Amino acid sequence: MNKVYPDAQAALHDVADGVTILAGGFGLSGNPENCIAELARKQVKQLTIVSNNCGTTEKGLGVLLAQGQVKKMVSSYVGENKVFEKLFLSGELEVELCPQGTLAERLRAGGAGIEAFYTPTGFGTKVAEGKETRELNGKQCVLEKAIRGDFAIVKAWKGDRWGNLVFRKTSRNFNPLCAQAGTITIVEVEELVEVGQLEPDQVHLPSIYVQRIFQGTSYEKPIEQRTTRKRS
Repeated sequence: MNKVYPDAQAALHDVADGVTILAGGFGLSGNPENCIAELARKQVKQLTIVSNNCGTTEKGLGVLLAQGQVKKMVSSYVGENKVFEKLFLSGELEVELCPQGTLAERLRAGGAGIEAFYTPTGFGTKVAEGKETRELNGKQCVLEKAIRGDFAIVKAWKGDRWGNLVFRKTSRNFNPLCAQAGTITIVEVEELVEVGQLEPDQVHLPSIYVQRIFQGTSYEKPIEQRTTRKRS
């Protein structure tokens, strides 16, 4: 069972116009940089992208926005991207804002085979408009539907040829959740190892959720805002 592809171009060969893509990352941390660059090169259009945010104006998923490749974003936070603001206000980009915890749970539900769940988050706000509500244990709750995608693009620190994955610190973020909810999950790793080289107790996500894996290159690992102080 060898799921290894030579590079991003080979791994994303069948990503076409109009698909739904789940993208790991939080801000620019844990972004699948090679996959995003390949999507930009392929110029696929009319994409629906589910991600905590849409990168910055010039980095991460923001590159796809700037090239007019994104039809709809499902996100929690969108405040770092001027192109996002412009496209949304002009009506060129459809946006579904989703509370961060709810977004995480919708992805987890999608991967676990749960079709929907009730949560008190968002009741009485625009988030709840058009959705079923009911009282549970004295709390007013909103019915939220699971999220699944045609593809998931994910970044991990280490992975083996079967697709067992290890993430590094905060760059884990939404990556495992997106991996679980993708029909075809494509993973890029910094280190690709042979089966048996990862300690089983250290594996964060088992290979059952991964269909394709490749070793990424030329990682930039940008930071949205770097704030430092002078050493005393």
